[in-house]
Amino acid sequence: MSDNERVILLVEDNADDEALTLGALKKNNIRNEVVVARDGSEAPDYLFGSSAHAGSDLRVMPQIILLDLRLPKVDGFEVLNRVRSNDATRLLPVVILNEEQDCIRGYDLGANSFVRKPVEFDKFIEAVRQLGLYWLILNEPPPALRRS
Repeated sequence: MSDNERVILLVEDNADDEALTLGALKKNNIRNEVVVARDGSEAPDYLFGSSAHAGSDLRVMPQIILLDLRLPKVDGFEVLNRVRSNDATRLLPVVILNEEQDCIRGYDLGANSFVRKPVEFDKFIEAVRQLGLYWLILNEPPPALRRS
C-alpha cells in the first residue's frame, strides 16, 4: 500500500491546530493524504458515507484517525464511540490529541493512543514524527473490513 492510499483522518476544529498538525506532518516528510473533518459530525459522515460524503468508496478507510476531543456539534468522545460501535470502523487506530485530563475517558472508550498536545512547536513536531513512524510505518493494521 502506498502512502497515497494511507489516508490520515484529522478531526480538528481549530484552524491553528490544524495548520500546526499539517505543518508537522509535512516537516516530518509524512506525505499521506490528510482528510480534515472540522467538526464532530463531519468525521462520521466521512467514515460512513453520509451527507456530503454520500457515494464515497467505503472500502477505503483511513490508516489512522487523529482526533481532537473538543469539537462543535458532536464532541470527540461521541465520535470515538461511533467509530468503536460500527463493525466497519471498530478496529481503526484512533489517536487522541488533547489535554491530559481526558486521557482515562478516551482509553475507556477505546482510543489506541493518547498524545498530549504540546505547547512548544518543536515538541509537537517530534510527537508527530513518532506517531507517523509507529502508526503509518511500523504498526501492522488489521485486515481491511469490508461492508456487506
